[in-house]
Amino acid sequence: MIYRGILIEESLNDNRILNNMVILKMHITSQEEKNDRWHLFEVEIEEKYIENVSKEIFQGWYAHFWHGTDVIAVFFNKIIKFNYLDKNTWKNVIEYGKKLNIPEKQLDFPIFGL
Repeated sequence: MIYRGILIEESLNDNRILNNMVILKMHITSQEEKNDRWHLFEVEIEEKYIENVSKEIFQGWYAHFWHGTDVIAVFFNKIIKFNYLDKNTWKNVIEYGKKLNIPEKQLDFPIFGL
């Protein structure tokens, strides 16, 4: 199955993992300082490669991928699946993200493009 997702290059230990994905769009944030900018990639990825992302993402960051309303949140060595439309299924992923000190407002998991 093919999933669509959003990855921030700065969250990756090794950006060569992007080679296993189809890059649909790229966006660079507009911060004035170069070191403050993020490189966001909208990608397509085969489900079998999603686990590899959890090995390359830095602790305290996450990526997420979706197919329809099925969402896979990927943290360092942790994957949590939930349904975007069923907010009751969000509890584990929100709690886990907060334990990593990710602000709750950033745990919104949008399922649209850049």
